[in-house]
Amino acid sequence: MIPHRGAYRGTGPHTPEGRYRSVTRSPRGAPASLLREVGRRPDRRAGRLSVGARTLAPVTTPRPLPSRTAAARLAKRVAAGEPALGRARRIGRMLRELAVTHPDAHCELDFTTPLELAVATVLSAQSTDKLVNSVTPALFARYPTALDYAKADRAELEQMIHSTGFFRNKATSLIGLGTAVVEKHDGVLPHTLQELVALPGIGRKTANVILGNAFDIPGITVDTHFGRLVRRWGWTAEDDPVKVEHAVGALVPKRDWTIVSHEVIFHGRRICHARKPACGACTLAADCPSFGAGPTDPAQAAALVKGPSRARLLRLAGIPDDLVDALVDAAAADDPVALDAGADRAEAAADVP
Repeated sequence: MIPHRGAYRGTGPHTPEGRYRSVTRSPRGAPASLLREVGRRPDRRAGRLSVGARTLAPVTTPRPLPSRTAAARLAKRVAAGEPALGRARRIGRMLRELAVTHPDAHCELDFTTPLELAVATVLSAQSTDKLVNSVTPALFARYPTALDYAKADRAELEQMIHSTGFFRNKATSLIGLGTAVVEKHDGVLPHTLQELVALPGIGRKTANVILGNAFDIPGITVDTHFGRLVRRWGWTAEDDPVKVEHAVGALVPKRDWTIVSHEVIFHGRRICHARKPACGACTLAADCPSFGAGPTDPAQAAALVKGPSRARLLRLAGIPDDLVDALVDAAAADDPVALDAGADRAEAAADVP
């Protein structure tokens, strides 16, 4: 069976084959796939369904880009120490915009069990999700259990994961991970942060990925994209990933930690790039103290937006339909891979467990 993206959710209906089917759940119950079918999306604040603005298909009226004066005023206020109430309101608006901008946000690593997600996340260090997903189907078929990794032939394992980079270190981590899970947890991956970070190859970031996406236990994933975006947005000035996690955790409701992590990472991969953010095509521009770090002209910025949802993202930002169609057609003709959402290797280089 080919692994489905984000297939395992800890508690869910089994398929006839006995594997968990792909289902993304809302924070308090109903599958998001079902909500999309009826034109609704979970209201994360109230735990109820909301209609209209929180749907997948409709495009909301874009907020106008800030003027140079307004952008400079916001940047100055954030740099000087934004009042707590003002920051809470600004971040609240950004969270709502992120939810509308990226309703498709999810873990982009393919997996069907917690162990598979742990393995995929270990392999994703200094690699891309797309590359890892090209390797894992054969890997998961060859090593379906922790015991299989514990008993793996190192040369064979290294050969199978060679293309993800740092394959010797990763092979050591996977064999050690399998051994530890078998010896200390009876072959079943644990589901607490303390137990996960004690396993070989699993750091705090990887543990939060596993908790949030395999066990529905809220966790903030501070990867390369997440860290630089929350600093760029003035949510925190911290550089240490653990301090970033705690700082953002105090600003975002706990039940939303996992989905907000995905939304921020999606935004970083598609719009708010490290070297040249698409400021003029960003739905968060009005509340971003770093507006102007990249091109503010909508046409120039639109050319920088990436991902399979590029057309929808551009229309959300108010880019005219004729320009959207021209950009999407040109990208598809010149480089079909350009529409892929995977992170580039330069940014993934610092993304370690």
